[in-house]
Amino acid sequence: MNDSFNASDLRTVHLVPLTPYGPDGRLNADLYAAHVADMYAAGMRVFLPAAGTSEFHCLSADEIVEIVRLTREAAGSDARIFAAVGLQVGHAIEVGVRSMDAGATGIMFMPFAHPYLSDEGARDYYRQVLDAVRAPALVYKKAAIPSDSLLLELADDPRVVGVKYAVNDLHEFRKVVLADRGRVEWLCGSAERFAPYYMLAGSTGYTTGAGNLCPHLTLAMHAAFAAGQFNEGMRFQRMLLPIEDYRARRGDSYNISMLKHAMSLLGRDFGSPRAPMRQLTTDERAEIESLMRPILAAEREVRGELTSVGLSAR
Repeated sequence: MNDSFNASDLRTVHLVPLTPYGPDGRLNADLYAAHVADMYAAGMRVFLPAAGTSEFHCLSADEIVEIVRLTREAAGSDARIFAAVGLQVGHAIEVGVRSMDAGATGIMFMPFAHPYLSDEGARDYYRQVLDAVRAPALVYKKAAIPSDSLLLELADDPRVVGVKYAVNDLHEFRKVVLADRGRVEWLCGSAERFAPYYMLAGSTGYTTGAGNLCPHLTLAMHAAFAAGQFNEGMRFQRMLLPIEDYRARRGDSYNISMLKHAMSLLGRDFGSPRAPMRQLTTDERAEIESLMRPILAAEREVRGELTSVGLSAR
């Protein structure tokens, strides 16, 4: 698959679009499509619909495929869309095959939710899905399994085009990047808090949830680091850190609820996340609104600067 997919397209910010729900708790398709269109217009070109921050574990197979379809319709033809797959191997194959029919570019293997894991079992899982779906694939590492040695083995498979690495041991990440020798793209799966350090160690892109609120800020941050402008990149990171630090509270349990409430400041009601995701208190909502005001002002400023010189953040 590497022959038909240009892996350099992954060298950017990868947006995990939030999943909005209406008052009835169902997917709000119109709001989702409008949001994706806005993100594309801001410069986002890689989308990971229905992944972790999109509430993967709370979505049905039908909802995941519908979200992929909506993403393809709302984003430009040059958008790269990787459908999240995981859980039972049959579920992963079904969602993968149907998502490719719905317009996905490829699939992304979500971290395992299974107990009693081993590299041997993980290898079987990946191969069964890859053989059935036959699409470019990203592998998301967030725990000991898959091991770095298995990731290097998977890099030999032409269908595997990148690794989302979210175990924040930068020395081990650097070692595996060097050992790979450029076969696949190595990407930071831990968003803006860790992205600068991953990029210094060899990552070419990173995943974002904050980009739902501040696409221009995070794209500008990536562009600065990619150009070797480290002071400028860290300046943008400082602007975004209050979002990431809040999401990381109490074992990252504010990850989704913080972002979804902050969207209301942009005039869009994404609803609350589904159980068992954390719900916010009145005080927490007020705190989020307070911390977001200067960040959204900075986002408007950067967007205005880019517009005034006829540039996009990409």
